[in-house]
Amino acid sequence: MSNKQVELVVYGAEQLCPSCVNLPSSKETFEWLEAAISRKFKDQPFTITYVDIHNPPSDEPSKCKFAQRVIEEGMFYPVVLLDDRIVGEGNPRLKTIFAEMEKYGYSQE
Repeated sequence: MSNKQVELVVYGAEQLCPSCVNLPSSKETFEWLEAAISRKFKDQPFTITYVDIHNPPSDEPSKCKFAQRVIEEGMFYPVVLLDDRIVGEGNPRLKTIFAEMEKYGYSQE
């Protein structure tokens, strides 16, 4: 079991990223990740949040700042952050995200 609850933040937009035409939307990717992680690490708490890069939560400066960075640097979104580290961009890979979560003590039951 994990001894630290990680926070995943998925940054995206309603409009698909120009290089990501055949991929699911950022929101669909967020929902898919949430379901997949919940299945993989059953009963192990984690937080996953979706942030619209064009309308970030004004009460969370760090999320606003990173949303701006996604736009300014032309990152492929969705961009997935795990405790402030980029673990996926454009088409995030479950294997990579799972491996990062396991570093925090998450384990498949």
